[in-house]
Amino acid sequence: MTNKELTAYLDKFREAQADYPFGPDALVYKVRGKMFAILARREGRDYVTLKVKPEDGEVLTSQFTDITPGYHTNKRHWITVYYPGDVEDTLIEDLCTQSYALVVKGLKKLERVALGFE
Repeated sequence: MTNKELTAYLDKFREAQADYPFGPDALVYKVRGKMFAILARREGRDYVTLKVKPEDGEVLTSQFTDITPGYHTNKRHWITVYYPGDVEDTLIEDLCTQSYALVVKGLKKLERVALGFE
């Protein structure tokens, strides 16, 4: 997995918008103005920071060396996945999908309906 490959995957999410609100080094994906993924590079490795349920984040960070509490985010609600590493590409994609769904779940009902989630 690379950030370029992950960008192609995230671009397929309904109404996902990407921009650089924190500067040119961090590509942020949002749905309806709410962040669900941050792609960047640190110490020579690509990574993505994603929203998770706190209990899922605890399990993931204990099972994988390349999944850590969220870098520069709330460490209880976000994780950072470094790649390439011990996390398979399909799991990274699943975590992105779950992050998107978690953020959509927090939107107003009308917004969820517009996105096809109700």
